[in-house]
Amino acid sequence: MASTDFKDYYAILGVNKTASADDIKKAYRRLARKYHPDMNPGDKAAEARFKEVNEAYEVLSDQDKRQKYDRFGQYWKQAESAGAAASGGRSPFTSVDFDNFEFGQYGSFEEFINELLGRMGTGSTGFGGRTGPQTGYRTSRRTTGFDGFSTGFDTGTGTGLDTEATITLSLSEAFHGVQKRLVLGREEFEVRIPPGAKPGSRIRVKGKGQHSPYYTSQRGDLYLTVEVTPHPFFQFDGDNLLCEVPISPEEAVLGAQVEVPTADGPVTMNVPAGIRSGQSLRLRGKGWRTPKGDRTDQIVRIVITPPKDLSPVEREYYEKLRSIRSFDPRSSLKGIRL
Repeated sequence: MASTDFKDYYAILGVNKTASADDIKKAYRRLARKYHPDMNPGDKAAEARFKEVNEAYEVLSDQDKRQKYDRFGQYWKQAESAGAAASGGRSPFTSVDFDNFEFGQYGSFEEFINELLGRMGTGSTGFGGRTGPQTGYRTSRRTTGFDGFSTGFDTGTGTGLDTEATITLSLSEAFHGVQKRLVLGREEFEVRIPPGAKPGSRIRVKGKGQHSPYYTSQRGDLYLTVEVTPHPFFQFDGDNLLCEVPISPEEAVLGAQVEVPTADGPVTMNVPAGIRSGQSLRLRGKGWRTPKGDRTDQIVRIVITPPKDLSPVEREYYEKLRSIRSFDPRSSLKGIRL
């Protein structure tokens, strides 16, 4: 990665380098909602900004990744793989003082490695006096070529040829399934994400990992870990979908039929008379897709919402109701003492 490709993740999230994990999470949530594709339909600039925000949060929300990023700058991923693959499990970076390194001066990771090896000496230990990465020392590659989500590729995992990536989907893409065109280095290929992928799901793409340095026909697999961006209405409640639906005070008292959005479109739901705010109703078979092709339930949490602006007639009737009301909602509180 050239130094000009370096992304300042702190600047992307609008926080400083001393920001707490809580500050980073708050900044991410604010920006993710602001630039979410559902909130900016057809806006390519917002979509690109949304990808950047997710990429920045992926690194800065992970304590280990954040420490490496702070220390090695644009080469943090390469340094991470190099340390893990060094002989005997000992990182080649542990004996080097990085305080005087200016990472931005290097045009590529290879230039950085050559300078590093020069500082370490060229004896018979470590890399044996050669001037570049050797067998068993694999660099990580990071790409943002995935259309529609941020990715991070870590080589040297599993068999040493398998590749890990994070794929960020909208809730709609995760629910319905989606075909994605991936760009990995010079290779372009299609990946089908099946319907019903949930956060943390892992999808294996056979034969799309790293090539073996010894056998040209051998190649690892690509493993995609799914992340799902927040939705303004739906969220996960275990295996079910959860939403909140507002109703008016009179609908709560008298009962009502209200229209509720679902993944399949709006449905009419019966709200029983006397329901309380916070109580939940269940729409069976309207939740998330399961691997077997079934559907879980949609949980509807009721929120009684009083009107903010009343017409003169509405105010008159509410005042009449108050004057003739026989029900005392706080009768159970009488006599309570410590």
